[in-house]
Amino acid sequence: MNELTKAEEQVMQYVWKLEKAFLKDIVEEFPEPKPAYTTISTVVRVLVRKKYLTYKTYGKVHQYAPAISKESYFQRHMKQLIGSFFNGSPSKFASFFTNSEDLNVTELEQMKLMIEEKITHLKSKNE
Repeated sequence: MNELTKAEEQVMQYVWKLEKAFLKDIVEEFPEPKPAYTTISTVVRVLVRKKYLTYKTYGKVHQYAPAISKESYFQRHMKQLIGSFFNGSPSKFASFFTNSEDLNVTELEQMKLMIEEKITHLKSKNE
């Protein structure tokens, strides 16, 4: 699957939120000033072509739905990010966050807990 542009990703965020949506529903999600209906229509057609959206036809209108979950998209996007910026190393990625001065003790403890839970899960799976 091709990467999404910022405009495409924004439309996908709204469709993921709505789960199923007609074009007018997607346009309504945008803040004021809303983009032109034709602009969003073009972006949606591109997303269908890229296989990010599916649709059902009702008369002359289409109801759109995500063809890929937000979680799947995020996971693939993160793999590409780690590959591009951290030489494919998840530990270098984690190191980047642990060295960030923006994280407080509570956030670091939450990350530690998630990692410990994942380790426990993987160990129990392998036994």
